[in-house]
Amino acid sequence: MSRPARLLLVLLTAVLGLAVAAPAQAAGYRYWSFWENDGGSWTYATMGPSQSKPSDGDVEGFRFAVSADSKDATKPRAAADFKAVCGDTAAQDGKKRVAVVIDFGTAADAPDGETPPKARTACARIGEDATAADALAAVAKPLRYDSSALLCAISGYPKTGCGEQVSQKKDQEPKQDHGQGGSLPSVGVLAGVVAVVVLGGAAIWQAKRRRG
Repeated sequence: MSRPARLLLVLLTAVLGLAVAAPAQAAGYRYWSFWENDGGSWTYATMGPSQSKPSDGDVEGFRFAVSADSKDATKPRAAADFKAVCGDTAAQDGKKRVAVVIDFGTAADAPDGETPPKARTACARIGEDATAADALAAVAKPLRYDSSALLCAISGYPKTGCGEQVSQKKDQEPKQDHGQGGSLPSVGVLAGVVAVVVLGGAAIWQAKRRRG
């Protein structure tokens, strides 16, 4: 085997080794994320439910899922539609109406041995100074929090755990907004392989040309 060919083989082995060594499953955290209505669409809340004070007519969403971070968090699957949830609840002096959407997630997101309840909605009628946490407590007890006030469970789900780190499951609901490719090599790795092949081929061709 010529020297250029041996060099090409070494480089290909190194690059492909990086592709194989790349993690097949992205680490994430299993937790309840909190969402707010922004013009009919869900937006990730910038503060926790105990600090957020919704107004009459607002929609608050909660979704249980495995997510890497806030940018990767999975939104509630139901629409942020106040009328659909609270349309039959009349306004009342000294009270405000808040639509609460609760998505318990998929079986892939569930802790071992647990089955997520069906997603549901409820209209909370609470005091004017009440928080999103108060709205949730009015319609979805029992709630569970940890010592740092992190929301751990809604309506008793899940039974244990709170924001624990886990490995993303293969059958987990895909994150379409972020295009994470699971076990496939990244675009950068594949581009590197192509570049090595091209440069190595050129080196072999030049070597043969000089010998000719």
